[in-house]
Amino acid sequence: MKHTVGPYRFWILGILLVLILAEIAWSWRNDKKAYEIKETFSNLAVLTGFHLSKVLFTGYQLAVLGFFTEIAPFTFPNNAWVFLLTFITTDFIYYWFHRLSHIWKPLWAFHMVHHSAMHMNLTAAYRLNWLSAIISPLFFIPAALMGMPADFIVISYALNLVYQFFLHTEAVDKIGWLEGIIDTPSAHRVHHGSNPLYIDKNFGGVLITWDKLFKTYQPETEKVNYGLTTGSMGYNPFKLVFKGFTDLFTGKMKLKS
Repeated sequence: MKHTVGPYRFWILGILLVLILAEIAWSWRNDKKAYEIKETFSNLAVLTGFHLSKVLFTGYQLAVLGFFTEIAPFTFPNNAWVFLLTFITTDFIYYWFHRLSHIWKPLWAFHMVHHSAMHMNLTAAYRLNWLSAIISPLFFIPAALMGMPADFIVISYALNLVYQFFLHTEAVDKIGWLEGIIDTPSAHRVHHGSNPLYIDKNFGGVLITWDKLFKTYQPETEKVNYGLTTGSMGYNPFKLVFKGFTDLFTGKMKLKS
């Protein structure tokens, strides 16, 4: 399986790199200042660590979900309809996982690094905690107990994160009638805003309809100020990844982005 997936992983990384270079060119040509050199290298360092953590924790994630799939009272067959059901269920669970990550300090300790970027660009998308894979599968146990295949859950969650990569940009304006149905760059810019109006809004992964349903949706109506309300956390990738935990254990944790 590794030999089958490996080459595609490099193709995907290559496509992402091309898109990042295209966004850098767009930012430079239009004087958008979407990139800052030190922060960009910091983002790439965090991304490298995150990919290494995925290698370490993928087996653990499958083992956790596989265990609960085995004890589920029934198991759905592996077909396209079940995958669609799994994808929607995973997206629904992600909404609540994400929302809880903003209101419960132990989860915010993992998630804070993602909101610490002071610029919105594609490299900020994978500014993700290296230890997040330890807790993320625990939230998808209900899907496994409902009989959804473990590999479908993992693939759905991975596709959810890949989709969100494309949301971290200022190069795409609002996209008409899709706003309020799916998560868009505009909706996700709001989520990263430290403006009082934007804090704790737009938690959806692929579908923003969950936010509409649970009253956490906010359209982009004013210029977004990115980053934490406490300001920049610097550029050291280790500090960025682990500061949430040190703040949690020293009692300095602040929940608002």
